[in-house]
Amino acid sequence: MNIGVFLLIEPFASVEKQLERAREMGFDHADITDTNAGGSMLGTAGFSPTVSLDDNPFEVKRLFEKYGITPSTVCAHAGLLEPSNPGTYGTSEIMKAVAFAAAIGIKDVVTTETDPRSQWANDLSYEERVFIIAEKLYQPVKMAADYGVHVLLEPHGPVTDSIKGLQDVFDRLGNPESLGVNLDTGNSWLGGADPVEMARVFKDKIHHVHWKDLGAEWEPKRGTVFGCGFSTIALGDGVIDIKGVCEVLKDADIASSTLEIVGSEDILKRSVKYLRANGL
Repeated sequence: MNIGVFLLIEPFASVEKQLERAREMGFDHADITDTNAGGSMLGTAGFSPTVSLDDNPFEVKRLFEKYGITPSTVCAHAGLLEPSNPGTYGTSEIMKAVAFAAAIGIKDVVTTETDPRSQWANDLSYEERVFIIAEKLYQPVKMAADYGVHVLLEPHGPVTDSIKGLQDVFDRLGNPESLGVNLDTGNSWLGGADPVEMARVFKDKIHHVHWKDLGAEWEPKRGTVFGCGFSTIALGDGVIDIKGVCEVLKDADIASSTLEIVGSEDILKRSVKYLRANGL
């Protein structure tokens, strides 16, 4: 399993600067970490590591190749619980991400529902949430099948943070081959699930992993917070059973994974060493 890094190493820095730093640290894989439709003011100015889904994907591929780094996934995290709105990242952007990824040989597009922000989304029943997520993913997942790409659901919201929630969305969409899981060890644990059990249940559907460990100070928040962005500690230094996840996935057919960790170079390198010591 390749171990890559998120391109959020330097604050207020361009994709190219992030790639330069990743290469200096010895990484040869990285996610396309932030994407946007249309143009980004900060991205254009070089202050944000964002990639426009309306850009030429081959230009992005050449930029990665310049630094000897392979793009692992395209991140397309959405607001799938929110009312449809051109100003909310959703179905249209995920479909653009699928085409963008397929053009340059990236096999996985990662998305999620995110925690509800509006009162309307907060008032949805569980069944309504499953339905609205599935409805907004129907066309992207169908399109992904035609392009030979996976849409991966990441635990990062009140539905996807649970084994039942993920399975109910899969079932509502008919369990298509083009729909998979991006296991996030930190988000699943924080949302109240057991990431080891989630790895067991979805082992054959997991195509990518976001690795992060969390300290004991997060324990009171379990089941109330849906996603924490990044960890600031090395894998193995927290309370999550990362070793157990490694044991389940060490023989799985997963090509790549990403450290979702911010901090010093030492923290990132110790995390890679921890994963390798546990069979990955």
